[in-house]
Parts: sequence; structure tokens; C-alpha cells
Amino acid sequence: MSQAVAIKTTAASEVVLLARAAGYDSIFVDLEHSTLAIHDASSLCTTALLAGVTPFVRVPHNCGSGFVQRVLDGGAVGVVYPHVNTEAEAREAVTVTKFPPSGTRSLTAALPHFLYERVDAKEVVSQINETGSTVFAMIETSEAVRNAHAIASVPGVDVLLLGANDLSLELGILGEWENPDFQDVLRAVSEACRANGKIFGISGIYTKPDIVQATVRDLGARYILGHSDMGLLSMAMNKNAEMLRELQP
Repeated sequence: MSQAVAIKTTAASEVVLLARAAGYDSIFVDLEHSTLAIHDASSLCTTALLAGVTPFVRVPHNCGSGFVQRVLDGGAVGVVYPHVNTEAEAREAVTVTKFPPSGTRSLTAALPHFLYERVDAKEVVSQINETGSTVFAMIETSEAVRNAHAIASVPGVDVLLLGANDLSLELGILGEWENPDFQDVLRAVSEACRANGKIFGISGIYTKPDIVQATVRDLGARYILGHSDMGLLSMAMNKNAEMLRELQP
């Protein structure tokens, strides 16, 4: 099981080392809901590669293949595509992420994935297509849930990542993780992943460990986005301030 932390506020490389020290397997650099730039993402990804932490990057919705190209060239070993609603959208995500013959990604030299060492171009294509270009399809709408089996069936799609907040918002049950309707979509996405041999991931459920535990134990979730740098910093500061307020003169 892979445990990830989202980075959406801190561009400094120290945050990657803190993630490594804490025991996270991967970082989830968020370019959809942040003001981080591609340069920031590249610095974070390169630090992660050096530190032995797997860097994934979530790109903005409908950002275009050129933007994805720059994210991948900058050191990401996988791209998280938000709001993938159909099989066709999933196929397009794979196409722009993979080198030919699996896709249409353009080849460049001196990638940070190889620490800028000279590597035979054929070896670069082979290795990156195999292990350095993971495709996450985020399931965040009712349409995506209905099409989950078709999305999961697409060759090259590796992970179906359920975005709990946007999905529950669309369902009209924002944050109601115990709601039967939300539990139904968890099961539906889990079944689509199991039937197609894909990884089931969850994100957005940060304060209900019992729900996360049940999703891992009973539904086979294997990629868990734990929280974000901002959320963790906020919780730690609130806890510290509460302790200080309780001090007696």
C-alpha cells in the first residue's frame, strides 16, 4: 500500500525530506488547487527522486498535452488527471503521457529521472513507459462512477483515484462519508479496479481513519492520499496553540 502526502503550498525542498522522514512513500504535487508553478513541481520531483520518494503531479483539468509534457520532463513519474469521466478521456490521458508506440509524448534528452546522465534513447523510452509514467484517472463525478469499468479497462491507466470531496459534493452529501450513497460509489469503483487489475486509490478523506481503514481492508484500496502540507501544518499549529492556551501562570 502506498501512502502519500499532498504538497500544495510549500515549494521548498525541505518538505520532501520531511515527507521521507515521516515515512510517506510518495508525494502528490498539486498543480490543480494551488499556485505552485511547473518549476516548483520540478524542484520537488527532483528532490523526491534523489530522496527515494516517488513523485506524482496532479495537473489542472483540461490543461493540454503541452503542460503535461513539461510536468513529465520536470521529473514526475506519474500524472494525476482530475475529472476523468469517460473511456475516451482516459485514453487521451494515456496517449499524452506515454512515448510511442503507447502514446504520442515527445522525447527529450537529459531527464531528471536518470539524474541527467546520458542514457540510450531506446532505454529511456522503455523504462519511462514501463515505470516512469503512471496514469491516475480521478473519479469525481457520477458519470465517472457509471463509466468506472470502462475507464479501468483502458490499457495504460494504472490507478482509479476516487476524489471524495468533489464526488460527495456532486452527490449532495459533501463530507458524509458514512452515507449509503457514498459507500455505494466506493464499492463501485473498487469493483471496477478489481475486475480490471487496476489500483484503487482514495483521496479527500483526511479525518475519518475508520472509513479509510474499511476502504483499505474491505475494498482493497492501495493508494491513500493522507493529507496536504497546509492541512497538516494547520492541525499542528492549532494543537500547539491549544496547548499554550491551557498553560496556567
